[in-house]
Amino acid sequence: MNDLKILLLSDGRPGHYHLAEGVAAALARLGPTSVRELRIDRRPLIPTRILRRMLSVGASPRLVLRLGYGVSASTMGGADLVLSAGGETLPANVAAARALGVPNIFCGSLRDVPPEDIALVITSYQRFAGRPRHLVALKPSAMDPDALGRPANIPSFSDANRPQFAGLLIGGDSGLFHYAEEEWRALIEFLGALSAAWGTRWLISTSRRTAQPVGEAVFELAKDKNVVADFIDYRWAGPGTLPKLFSRSDIIVCTEDSSTMLSEAIAARLPVIGVAPRQHSFKPEEAEYRQWLLQNDWCRCLPLSELTVGTFAGALADVRPMSENHLNHLAAEIKERLPQLFRT
Repeated sequence: MNDLKILLLSDGRPGHYHLAEGVAAALARLGPTSVRELRIDRRPLIPTRILRRMLSVGASPRLVLRLGYGVSASTMGGADLVLSAGGETLPANVAAARALGVPNIFCGSLRDVPPEDIALVITSYQRFAGRPRHLVALKPSAMDPDALGRPANIPSFSDANRPQFAGLLIGGDSGLFHYAEEEWRALIEFLGALSAAWGTRWLISTSRRTAQPVGEAVFELAKDKNVVADFIDYRWAGPGTLPKLFSRSDIIVCTEDSSTMLSEAIAARLPVIGVAPRQHSFKPEEAEYRQWLLQNDWCRCLPLSELTVGTFAGALADVRPMSENHLNHLAAEIKERLPQLFRT
Protein backbone atom coordinates (compact mmCIF):
# COMPACT_ATOMS: atom_id res chain seq x y z
CA MET A 1 0.00 0.00 0.00
CA ASN A 2 1.38 3.43 -0.95
CA ASP A 3 1.76 6.14 1.66
CA LEU A 4 -1.40 8.11 2.34
CA LYS A 5 -0.18 11.66 1.74
CA ILE A 6 -1.87 14.01 4.24
CA LEU A 7 -1.81 17.79 3.93
CA LEU A 8 -2.43 19.15 7.44
CA LEU A 9 -3.42 22.82 7.49
CA SER A 10 -2.59 24.51 10.81
CA ASP A 11 -3.68 27.88 12.18
CA GLY A 12 -0.90 27.73 14.78
CA ARG A 13 -3.28 27.20 17.70
CA PRO A 14 -2.33 24.06 19.70
CA GLY A 15 -5.95 23.42 20.72
CA HIS A 16 -6.77 23.07 17.02
CA TYR A 17 -3.80 21.50 15.28
CA HIS A 18 -3.40 18.91 18.04
CA LEU A 19 -6.88 17.64 17.10
CA ALA A 20 -5.79 17.30 13.48
CA GLU A 21 -2.60 15.56 14.56
CA GLY A 22 -4.74 13.12 16.53
CA VAL A 23 -6.69 12.27 13.38
CA ALA A 24 -3.44 11.82 11.46
CA ALA A 25 -2.17 9.48 14.18
CA ALA A 26 -5.36 7.42 13.90
CA LEU A 27 -4.96 7.20 10.11
CA ALA A 28 -1.42 5.91 10.63
CA ARG A 29 -2.89 2.87 12.40
CA LEU A 30 -4.39 1.80 9.08
CA GLY A 31 -1.25 1.92 6.95
CA PRO A 32 1.76 4.04 6.02
CA THR A 33 1.19 7.78 5.96
CA SER A 34 3.21 10.91 5.32
CA VAL A 35 2.10 14.21 6.80
CA ARG A 36 2.99 17.63 5.49
CA GLU A 37 1.98 20.42 7.87
CA LEU A 38 1.32 23.81 6.27
CA ARG A 39 0.86 26.87 8.49
CA ILE A 40 -1.86 29.15 7.17
CA ASP A 41 -2.87 32.55 8.50
CA ARG A 42 -6.02 34.23 7.33
CA ARG A 43 -5.51 37.77 6.14
CA PRO A 44 -7.30 40.02 8.67
CA LEU A 45 -9.10 42.16 6.08
CA ILE A 46 -11.11 39.22 4.72
CA PRO A 47 -13.37 37.52 7.32
CA THR A 48 -13.84 33.76 7.18
CA ARG A 49 -17.55 34.25 6.47
CA ILE A 50 -16.66 36.08 3.26
CA LEU A 51 -14.30 33.28 2.24
CA ARG A 52 -16.98 30.68 2.96
CA ARG A 53 -19.46 32.73 0.94
CA MET A 54 -17.05 32.94 -2.00
CA LEU A 55 -16.74 29.15 -2.04
CA SER A 56 -20.51 28.70 -1.81
CA VAL A 57 -21.09 30.80 -4.96
CA GLY A 58 -18.46 28.94 -6.95
CA ALA A 59 -15.41 31.16 -6.64
CA SER A 60 -12.14 29.60 -7.73
CA PRO A 61 -10.57 27.71 -4.80
CA ARG A 62 -7.16 28.99 -5.90
CA LEU A 63 -8.49 32.55 -5.64
CA VAL A 64 -9.81 31.90 -2.12
CA LEU A 65 -6.45 30.51 -1.04
CA ARG A 66 -4.56 33.44 -2.52
CA LEU A 67 -6.85 36.25 -1.31
CA GLY A 68 -7.73 34.76 2.05
CA TYR A 69 -4.41 33.23 3.10
CA GLY A 70 -1.73 34.37 0.66
CA VAL A 71 -1.17 30.74 -0.31
CA SER A 72 -0.62 29.45 -3.81
CA ALA A 73 -2.20 26.07 -4.52
CA SER A 74 0.92 25.16 -6.48
CA THR A 75 2.98 25.23 -3.26
CA MET A 76 0.80 22.58 -1.62
CA GLY A 77 2.29 19.74 -3.63
CA GLY A 78 0.49 16.44 -4.02
CA ALA A 79 -1.84 15.07 -1.38
CA ASP A 80 -4.41 12.31 -0.97
CA LEU A 81 -6.23 14.03 1.88
CA VAL A 82 -6.61 17.53 3.32
CA LEU A 83 -6.98 17.71 7.10
CA SER A 84 -7.49 20.61 9.51
CA ALA A 85 -9.21 21.79 12.69
CA GLY A 86 -10.57 25.17 13.76
CA GLY A 87 -12.92 27.59 12.02
CA GLU A 88 -10.13 29.77 10.60
CA THR A 89 -8.91 26.80 8.56
CA LEU A 90 -12.33 25.75 7.23
CA PRO A 91 -12.39 27.82 4.00
CA ALA A 92 -8.77 26.86 3.31
CA ASN A 93 -9.61 23.20 3.90
CA VAL A 94 -12.48 23.27 1.40
CA ALA A 95 -10.50 25.30 -1.14
CA ALA A 96 -7.41 23.08 -0.92
CA ALA A 97 -9.47 19.91 -1.32
CA ARG A 98 -11.18 21.36 -4.39
CA ALA A 99 -7.94 22.59 -5.90
CA LEU A 100 -6.19 19.25 -5.37
CA GLY A 101 -9.23 17.12 -6.18
CA VAL A 102 -8.98 15.02 -3.00
CA PRO A 103 -11.21 14.25 0.03
CA ASN A 104 -10.96 16.29 3.20
CA ILE A 105 -11.50 15.88 6.94
CA PHE A 106 -12.35 18.76 9.23
CA CYS A 107 -12.44 18.73 13.06
CA GLY A 108 -15.00 21.20 14.36
CA SER A 109 -18.36 22.72 13.46
CA LEU A 110 -19.32 23.56 9.87
CA ARG A 111 -21.35 26.68 10.64
CA ASP A 112 -22.84 27.65 7.26
CA VAL A 113 -20.70 25.31 5.14
CA PRO A 114 -22.78 22.52 3.54
CA PRO A 115 -21.77 18.96 4.53
CA GLU A 116 -21.07 18.04 0.90
CA ASP A 117 -18.03 20.35 1.00
CA ILE A 118 -16.35 18.07 3.58
CA ALA A 119 -15.85 14.32 3.12
CA LEU A 120 -15.89 13.77 6.91
CA VAL A 121 -16.51 16.07 9.86
CA ILE A 122 -15.17 14.86 13.20
CA THR A 123 -16.98 16.46 16.12
CA SER A 124 -17.24 15.85 19.84
CA TYR A 125 -20.78 17.16 20.11
CA GLN A 126 -23.67 14.72 20.24
CA ARG A 127 -26.15 17.20 18.76
CA PHE A 128 -24.45 16.70 15.37
CA ALA A 129 -24.59 12.90 15.44
CA GLY A 130 -27.45 12.70 12.93
CA ARG A 131 -26.00 15.09 10.39
CA PRO A 132 -24.62 13.81 7.08
CA ARG A 133 -20.90 13.05 6.99
CA HIS A 134 -20.48 13.70 10.73
CA LEU A 135 -18.63 11.41 13.13
CA VAL A 136 -18.94 11.95 16.90
CA ALA A 137 -15.84 10.94 18.86
CA LEU A 138 -13.69 11.78 21.85
CA LYS A 139 -11.61 14.86 21.07
CA PRO A 140 -8.78 13.41 18.95
CA SER A 141 -5.31 13.18 20.43
CA ALA A 142 -2.09 11.80 18.97
CA MET A 143 -1.20 10.28 22.34
CA ASP A 144 -1.00 6.47 22.13
CA PRO A 145 -1.82 4.83 25.48
CA ASP A 146 -0.01 1.66 24.40
CA ALA A 147 3.20 3.65 23.87
CA LEU A 148 2.78 5.12 27.37
CA GLY A 149 2.76 1.63 28.84
CA ARG A 150 -0.82 2.07 30.01
CA PRO A 151 -2.53 -1.27 30.67
CA ALA A 152 -5.80 -1.97 28.86
CA ASN A 153 -7.51 -2.93 32.13
CA ILE A 154 -7.17 -0.32 34.85
CA PRO A 155 -8.08 -1.35 38.40
CA SER A 156 -10.71 0.60 40.30
CA PHE A 157 -9.17 2.98 42.79
CA SER A 158 -10.84 4.07 46.01
CA ASP A 159 -10.18 4.23 49.73
CA ALA A 160 -9.90 0.43 49.59
CA ASN A 161 -7.37 0.51 46.72
CA ARG A 162 -5.35 3.67 47.00
CA PRO A 163 -3.32 5.04 44.08
CA GLN A 164 0.40 5.33 44.62
CA PHE A 165 0.76 8.31 42.28
CA ALA A 166 -1.88 10.86 41.30
CA GLY A 167 -1.37 13.28 38.44
CA LEU A 168 -2.70 16.82 38.72
CA LEU A 169 -3.20 19.03 35.65
CA ILE A 170 -3.70 22.67 36.64
CA GLY A 171 -5.24 25.13 34.21
CA GLY A 172 -6.56 28.56 35.08
CA ASP A 173 -9.05 31.29 34.30
CA SER A 174 -10.63 31.30 30.86
CA GLY A 175 -13.63 32.98 29.27
CA LEU A 176 -16.23 31.05 31.28
CA PHE A 177 -14.09 29.96 34.25
CA HIS A 178 -12.90 32.06 37.15
CA TYR A 179 -11.08 30.60 40.16
CA ALA A 180 -11.24 32.44 43.45
CA GLU A 181 -8.10 32.64 45.58
CA GLU A 182 -9.69 30.53 48.30
CA GLU A 183 -10.50 27.79 45.76
CA TRP A 184 -6.84 27.50 44.79
CA ARG A 185 -6.00 27.30 48.50
CA ALA A 186 -8.58 24.54 48.91
CA LEU A 187 -7.00 22.57 46.09
CA ILE A 188 -3.50 22.91 47.55
CA GLU A 189 -4.76 21.87 50.98
CA PHE A 190 -6.51 18.84 49.48
CA LEU A 191 -3.24 17.63 47.94
CA GLY A 192 -1.64 17.48 51.36
CA ALA A 193 -4.72 15.95 52.97
CA LEU A 194 -4.92 13.10 50.45
CA SER A 195 -1.21 12.38 50.81
CA ALA A 196 -1.56 12.27 54.59
CA ALA A 197 -4.63 10.01 54.45
CA TRP A 198 -3.64 7.65 51.61
CA GLY A 199 0.11 7.98 51.22
CA THR A 200 -0.50 9.07 47.61
CA ARG A 201 2.17 11.28 46.07
CA TRP A 202 1.43 13.88 43.42
CA LEU A 203 2.82 14.49 39.95
CA ILE A 204 1.81 18.06 39.10
CA SER A 205 1.86 20.03 35.87
CA THR A 206 0.79 23.63 35.36
CA SER A 207 -0.24 25.10 31.99
CA ARG A 208 0.04 28.33 30.04
CA ARG A 209 -3.17 29.58 31.77
CA THR A 210 -1.95 28.94 35.31
CA ALA A 211 -1.57 32.20 37.21
CA GLN A 212 1.87 32.92 38.65
CA PRO A 213 0.73 32.89 42.34
CA VAL A 214 -0.77 29.43 41.83
CA GLY A 215 2.44 28.14 40.27
CA GLU A 216 4.43 29.60 43.14
CA ALA A 217 2.14 27.95 45.72
CA VAL A 218 2.63 24.58 44.03
CA PHE A 219 6.39 25.19 43.89
CA GLU A 220 6.41 25.69 47.67
CA LEU A 221 4.32 22.56 48.23
CA ALA A 222 6.65 20.57 45.97
CA LYS A 223 9.45 21.05 48.49
CA ASP A 224 7.70 18.38 50.58
CA LYS A 225 8.65 15.19 48.73
CA ASN A 226 6.22 13.18 50.86
CA VAL A 227 3.44 15.05 49.09
CA VAL A 228 4.82 15.93 45.62
CA ALA A 229 6.94 13.42 43.72
CA ASP A 230 7.45 15.70 40.71
CA PHE A 231 6.46 19.21 39.66
CA ILE A 232 6.47 20.22 35.98
CA ASP A 233 6.36 24.01 35.77
CA TYR A 234 5.00 25.02 32.35
CA ARG A 235 6.89 28.32 32.51
CA TRP A 236 10.15 26.43 32.17
CA ALA A 237 9.16 23.07 30.70
CA GLY A 238 6.81 24.32 27.96
CA PRO A 239 4.34 22.03 26.16
CA GLY A 240 4.72 18.30 25.48
CA THR A 241 5.24 17.07 29.06
CA LEU A 242 1.94 15.25 29.61
CA PRO A 243 3.03 11.83 28.27
CA LYS A 244 5.67 11.63 31.00
CA LEU A 245 3.10 12.48 33.65
CA PHE A 246 0.46 10.10 32.27
CA SER A 247 2.90 7.19 32.09
CA ARG A 248 3.65 7.47 35.82
CA SER A 249 0.20 8.25 37.20
CA ASP A 250 -2.43 5.84 38.51
CA ILE A 251 -5.18 8.48 38.37
CA ILE A 252 -5.58 12.04 37.12
CA VAL A 253 -7.13 15.12 38.72
CA CYS A 254 -7.74 17.91 36.23
CA THR A 255 -9.17 21.41 36.50
CA GLU A 256 -12.23 21.52 34.26
CA ASP A 257 -11.38 24.69 32.37
CA SER A 258 -9.60 22.58 29.73
CA SER A 259 -11.65 20.11 27.74
CA THR A 260 -8.45 19.04 26.00
CA MET A 261 -6.72 18.08 29.26
CA LEU A 262 -9.74 16.05 30.36
CA SER A 263 -9.98 14.31 27.01
CA GLU A 264 -6.27 13.48 26.80
CA ALA A 265 -6.29 11.98 30.29
CA ILE A 266 -9.32 9.85 29.38
CA ALA A 267 -7.65 8.79 26.11
CA ALA A 268 -4.61 7.71 28.14
CA ARG A 269 -6.91 5.15 29.85
CA LEU A 270 -6.67 6.82 33.24
CA PRO A 271 -9.39 7.33 35.86
CA VAL A 272 -10.13 11.06 35.78
CA ILE A 273 -11.62 13.43 38.35
CA GLY A 274 -12.41 16.97 37.22
CA VAL A 275 -12.57 19.85 39.68
CA ALA A 276 -14.29 23.16 38.99
CA PRO A 277 -14.70 26.58 40.63
CA ARG A 278 -18.06 27.92 41.70
CA GLN A 279 -17.97 30.56 38.98
CA HIS A 280 -18.00 28.63 35.73
CA SER A 281 -20.25 27.64 32.86
CA PHE A 282 -20.12 25.85 29.51
CA LYS A 283 -21.37 26.64 26.07
CA PRO A 284 -24.32 24.34 25.24
CA GLU A 285 -22.30 22.03 22.97
CA GLU A 286 -19.51 21.76 25.52
CA ALA A 287 -22.00 20.99 28.31
CA GLU A 288 -23.31 18.12 26.19
CA TYR A 289 -19.76 16.84 25.64
CA ARG A 290 -19.01 16.86 29.36
CA GLN A 291 -22.28 15.01 30.01
CA TRP A 292 -21.30 12.40 27.41
CA LEU A 293 -17.97 11.83 29.20
CA LEU A 294 -19.84 11.38 32.49
CA GLN A 295 -22.41 9.02 30.97
CA ASN A 296 -19.58 6.78 29.77
CA ASP A 297 -18.21 6.74 33.36
CA TRP A 298 -14.80 7.84 32.08
CA CYS A 299 -14.68 10.64 34.63
CA ARG A 300 -16.42 12.27 37.56
CA CYS A 301 -16.48 15.95 38.49
CA LEU A 302 -16.47 17.73 41.85
CA PRO A 303 -16.79 21.40 42.86
CA LEU A 304 -13.62 22.65 44.54
CA SER A 305 -15.79 23.78 47.45
CA GLU A 306 -16.76 20.15 48.10
CA LEU A 307 -13.36 18.54 47.53
CA THR A 308 -12.44 16.37 50.51
CA VAL A 309 -10.79 12.98 50.88
CA GLY A 310 -14.24 11.44 51.41
CA THR A 311 -15.97 13.03 48.40
CA PHE A 312 -12.92 12.30 46.26
CA ALA A 313 -12.92 8.63 47.27
CA GLY A 314 -16.62 8.30 46.41
CA ALA A 315 -16.23 9.93 43.01
CA LEU A 316 -13.11 7.94 42.14
CA ALA A 317 -14.82 4.63 42.94
CA ASP A 318 -17.48 5.41 40.29
CA VAL A 319 -15.01 5.93 37.42
CA ARG A 320 -14.58 3.21 34.79
CA PRO A 321 -11.66 4.23 32.57
CA MET A 322 -11.70 3.78 28.81
CA SER A 323 -10.45 0.29 28.00
CA GLU A 324 -9.87 0.50 24.24
CA ASN A 325 -7.19 2.40 22.39
CA HIS A 326 -8.94 5.56 21.23
CA LEU A 327 -6.73 5.74 18.12
CA ASN A 328 -7.81 2.28 16.97
CA HIS A 329 -11.46 3.18 17.53
CA LEU A 330 -11.19 6.41 15.54
CA ALA A 331 -9.24 4.68 12.77
CA ALA A 332 -11.93 2.04 12.36
CA GLU A 333 -14.65 4.69 12.19
CA ILE A 334 -12.77 6.71 9.54
CA LYS A 335 -12.10 3.61 7.45
CA GLU A 336 -15.80 2.77 7.49
CA ARG A 337 -16.76 6.30 6.41
CA LEU A 338 -13.97 6.87 3.86
CA PRO A 339 -13.01 3.46 2.46
CA GLN A 340 -11.71 5.07 -0.75
CA LEU A 341 -8.65 6.36 1.14
CA PHE A 342 -7.41 2.85 1.80
CA ARG A 343 -7.78 1.11 -1.55
CA THR A 344 -4.47 -0.14 -2.91
